[in-house]
Amino acid sequence: MSEKKLRWGVLGCAGIAKRAVIPGIQQSQSGIVAAVASRGIDKATETAEQFGIEKAYASYEELLADKEIDAVYIPLPNHLHKEWTIRAAAAGKHVLCEKPIALKAEEAKEMAEACAQAGVLLAEAFMYRYHPRYEMVKDAIRSGEIGDIRGIHGTFTFNNAKDAGNVRYRKEWGGGSLYDVGCYPISAARLILEQEPEAATAHAFFSPEHDDVDMMLSGLVEFAGGVALSFDCGMWASGRNTLEIVGTDGRIEIPSAFVARGDESDHFFITSQGGRREVAVPHLNQYALQADAIARSALHGEPLKFPASDAVSNMRVLDACLKSARERVRVALS
Repeated sequence: MSEKKLRWGVLGCAGIAKRAVIPGIQQSQSGIVAAVASRGIDKATETAEQFGIEKAYASYEELLADKEIDAVYIPLPNHLHKEWTIRAAAAGKHVLCEKPIALKAEEAKEMAEACAQAGVLLAEAFMYRYHPRYEMVKDAIRSGEIGDIRGIHGTFTFNNAKDAGNVRYRKEWGGGSLYDVGCYPISAARLILEQEPEAATAHAFFSPEHDDVDMMLSGLVEFAGGVALSFDCGMWASGRNTLEIVGTDGRIEIPSAFVARGDESDHFFITSQGGRREVAVPHLNQYALQADAIARSALHGEPLKFPASDAVSNMRVLDACLKSARERVRVALS
C-alpha cells in the first residue's frame, strides 16, 4: 500500500505558485496538488490544465468546502493573508501562507491562534530554510571554524520598478521591499543566531511613483552581545541575494542565499585561517523540501520545524523596521 499523500489546494494563480510552489509540491515525496482556485473559472482551469491538477474552482470558498483537500497554500496579496488563513483554518485545512505572513505582528498572532484553535498547522513559506545548506552553515559555525560571530550582512534586491500595476506597489495591500524581500535576511539572522533581536533601525526610499511604498530599505537589527544584522532590500535596484556571516577567525559567504537554483550557484564559501574553500551542497528543490516537511507534520504528527510563533516573531521585527523607516527613529523590541 502506498503512503498517504497530503492533498493540497492552491488559493490563487499567482506567479510564485505557478513558477515554484506548485512544481515543488508535485516534485515532493508526499504531496499532491489536487485543486486550484481563482476568482474566475477560466484562470483556474488554465492553471489546472497547465499542471495536470484534478480540480479547478471559480472561488476560494468552493475549494475550502472540498472535504478531500487537507492543506492549502496561500499566495494571495499580503493584505488577504489573514482573512484566508483564518477561513482555511475554520474549514479544517492546514495552511502554508506566503511571506510576509501578515501586515503586522498582531494579525499574525490572530492567525496563529485561529489555526491552533482549529487544530491545524500554520507555516510561513520561507522555503530557503528547508534546504540542508543552512544546517551545513550552522554546523560550520558550531565547529568554531570562523570563531565567534561578530556580524551578519544580508542583501535581497531586484529591479521591477517599471511594472507600475504590480501588487508590490500598493501600500494598502502590503506592498514594499521590506515585506517582499527584506523579510528574508531578517529571518536568516534569527535562524543563524537562534535568538530574537533587541532593536531595529531602518532608512528607506519611499517612492511617490509607487504609492509611497519602500522601494529600497537599509536596516540595522541589533542582537545581544553587540552582534547585528545589517541588510538592504529593494525593488528598484540591481539584483542580489547574498548573506555573509563574519566571525572573529573567518567568514561564511552565501552568494545565492535565498534562491536555490539546483546547481553550483547554491554552494557557499568559508574563509578561515586555513584559507578559502567552497562547500558543495546537495542539488535539491527547496520548495519540495518545504512541502515534505509540512506533510510530515500534518500526516505523522512531527512538530513543525518552524512553528507559527516564529512567523509572529519575524513580523515583529518587520513592524519595527517599517516604523523606524517611517518615523526615523530607533525602535526597541521587547
